[in-house]
Amino acid sequence: MTRASQPPAVAAYALLADGTTVRVRPVAPADHAAVLRFYEHMSAENLRLRFFSAGTLVARQAADALCRDAGPGDRAVVAEATGEVVGLAEYHAAPVAGEASAEVALAVADEWHHRGVATLLLEHLVDLARTEGIKELTADALAENLPVIRVFADLGLPVRRCFEGPEVHVRVALTPDEQYLTALDTRGRTADVASLRPLLRPRSVAVVGAGHRPGSVGRAILRNLRAAGFAGPLYVVNPHGPALDGLPCHPSVAELPEAPDLAVLAVPPRLVPSVAEECGVRGVRALLVVTSGLDREQATALRAACRTHGMRMAGPNCLGLANTEKDVRLDATFAAGFPLPGTAGVATQSGGVGIALLDGLSRLGIGVSTFVSLGDKYDVSGNDLLQWWEEDGRTDLAVLHVESFGNPRAFSRTARRVSKHMPVLTVDAGRSEAGRRAAASHTAAAATPTMTRQALFHQAGVIATRSIGELLDAIALLHSQPLPAGNRVVVVGNAGGVGVLAADACSEAGLDVRPLEPALAADLAAVLPSGAAVGNPVDTTAAVSEEQLRACLGLLAAHRDVDAVLGVLVPTALAAATGDDPVRAFTDAGERPRCTTALVLVDRPTRVALLPVERGGAVPVYADPQDAARALSYAATHARWRAQPQSMPLEPSGVDTEGARADVAGWLRERPEGGWLYPVQCARLLDRYGIPQVAWEWVCDEDTAVAAAGRLAGPAGRVVLKAHWPGLVHKTREGAVRLDLQGEDQVRAAYRDLASRFGDRLSGVVVQPQAPHVLELVAGVVQDEVFGPLVLFGQGGTATDVLADHAARLAPLTTYGVDDLIATPRCSALLSGRHGGTPVDLGALERLLLCVSRMACDLPQLAEADLNPVVPCPDGVMALDARIRLEPRQAYDPYLRRLR
Repeated sequence: MTRASQPPAVAAYALLADGTTVRVRPVAPADHAAVLRFYEHMSAENLRLRFFSAGTLVARQAADALCRDAGPGDRAVVAEATGEVVGLAEYHAAPVAGEASAEVALAVADEWHHRGVATLLLEHLVDLARTEGIKELTADALAENLPVIRVFADLGLPVRRCFEGPEVHVRVALTPDEQYLTALDTRGRTADVASLRPLLRPRSVAVVGAGHRPGSVGRAILRNLRAAGFAGPLYVVNPHGPALDGLPCHPSVAELPEAPDLAVLAVPPRLVPSVAEECGVRGVRALLVVTSGLDREQATALRAACRTHGMRMAGPNCLGLANTEKDVRLDATFAAGFPLPGTAGVATQSGGVGIALLDGLSRLGIGVSTFVSLGDKYDVSGNDLLQWWEEDGRTDLAVLHVESFGNPRAFSRTARRVSKHMPVLTVDAGRSEAGRRAAASHTAAAATPTMTRQALFHQAGVIATRSIGELLDAIALLHSQPLPAGNRVVVVGNAGGVGVLAADACSEAGLDVRPLEPALAADLAAVLPSGAAVGNPVDTTAAVSEEQLRACLGLLAAHRDVDAVLGVLVPTALAAATGDDPVRAFTDAGERPRCTTALVLVDRPTRVALLPVERGGAVPVYADPQDAARALSYAATHARWRAQPQSMPLEPSGVDTEGARADVAGWLRERPEGGWLYPVQCARLLDRYGIPQVAWEWVCDEDTAVAAAGRLAGPAGRVVLKAHWPGLVHKTREGAVRLDLQGEDQVRAAYRDLASRFGDRLSGVVVQPQAPHVLELVAGVVQDEVFGPLVLFGQGGTATDVLADHAARLAPLTTYGVDDLIATPRCSALLSGRHGGTPVDLGALERLLLCVSRMACDLPQLAEADLNPVVPCPDGVMALDARIRLEPRQAYDPYLRRLR
């Protein structure tokens, strides 16, 4: 078997530990000369450690075997840079002790040692081996070869070593677990941050395309770079003049006195590919492409230049980027002015949104640590920036505006890790299109893009607001106040009407505005003026003095049942006459405990601002109670998410994964185009995962239907007939269901009616016992092309079309994820059996959802599964109907290190 005839592995670019880009791809027969050259350039010592001997014959034999003599279990990948092989990894699979095992070997060019080449190649081999069912990798090495032994030890997978004289035998179990993913995270973050330094902390910058016209984009960027006081050398590339803004012009990138770290491209679209290629050849390490309007060919060439030469890129079609660090002072944007230095990291796809956020953060006094306009996002993404902010030592708020996701699974994992240490906020844009979609009773249609995106944000701990205004409201609170311990809020106002409005706003935002404990109410009454109302809201009356209000706030802040205080103040003549300022009661913290505090000043002209507190910090001040209440709600939700312990995926027992994969593979071999499974095949697949189903039989004539009905009718004596044909989605809408059938005559009549109505389309009929009228639920999964498997749960039956009461979470479901999924739909209030309903066994429902989640993760070919309805039964829950659609699709590991 030749290398060319092996199942293909996907070529990908990836980052080494020092930020260098390499291309990882399968070995092909045409690589013989390159592989031989790779071995021949290795030192004798390196060859000895790899092959246990050295010499030119060893190198040639190895190249011959690798490129020509591949067996069915042989796989090999290379890492190449600038067209040369710099590393190689291979395995040969053979059954050992009844389990699939493969022997692996690694080699790295001498000058590329200690840069992570071997580890990266091994990660890609692990991914390839898993897809082929290999459970273990083995390797033999000389005991003195400590670097390669450490590569295996540091991989993050379970490793066993056995020393036998001068050799060591290594066994690596390919069991995917959190430890391995964490190791991948760490290596990926190290490489990513290193690769971004030339982009975000460049030592030198060249502006290519800065024109003499004052209004040109390149000229504006050049002026901003100079005005900000960029700390390093600044070059101008312009062939049409000797100087620009006091800087000498160079005719081309090739003629610059040095290769700059960062090149800003502001040239016409037709020139972008050639200029990018010239930058790569010159040794430029990063590109910022502000040019818009690239066609497909130009875009492909730009990407190719960046990957070939290892340049990271922001853009194209972007506003630029900035770093306010005092030793950098980089403003490579064409915005109106240098951002206020601060602690918020900002990344946006929209330049307009970026300008609005920069302005809002400056107005609030929070400022920016790093700003990147992602534009069309050919390379650098929000995921990259999250990892940068996690490590930069300056950022304490991450603010994103992303309209698309290249790798949402990797983003979710990174955001979940970062959110545990700093708030990650975004604007959930694009809701209206999804909102206009009609609800549908099958999972793929019900799982709208909005639902999918919101599931991603929810699970990752990302605070997703609905507008830029709400985003800034939340930022102001999170920047200035501690996270609340819960969602219990006390409203304090000096006028009854505005206090009531604020309490309404809090309740509508999901906050708990409960009555005060009697002892606390008595204490408040003792310090407030007579006539004050000490419920919740607390009406201090307009006569309250500054000192009385301060005492009131101190009591509330110290009480165990108060998580946050929302003050609502209106200006009064009484305060003006006495010289008291009730606002000072909020901004003079005194010695009272730290308590989440927000303030509404109804006469304030601006939406939100920060008032400094006497002893440090600030209090957010809003013009409207609803803005303040929503900001508090976002903070309380984030605090609750952050307080959850680490949630691990749950693995249901009794699952036959290998059998399910074999069933799916066999079905797709017969139907390579994919499609809907027949009921018998659906039932078999659900049985593989222990998903309970109602008893049923498949019939194709009325006599068989009558006999089946006699067996299935049960104590109620009633059955259901459901017509089936390939592609049928809405049985009820098509009139393909007959309910409450009793006795032979009714069953015969119903079968004849279905046969007459649907004629040749009818492939068969399902007979089931009539279920009692109980709460009907829906559970399902859909494979999103971008987001991966999504598990959906909510109200089922025919009501699902009308009410659209669903929630969704990305698979695999975790400890808290499955509980949260069950509790999120509105119908969850009925699961306990209140209001006369039948209670649902929550443990059984949880297990069903976990089995659906596992099925989705095991089978990438599972395009859609729809269990509707799912109903309570004496033994737990069961599915009354199931529909499953398969598509030919390969497994894809979203966490494997590779660039887009």
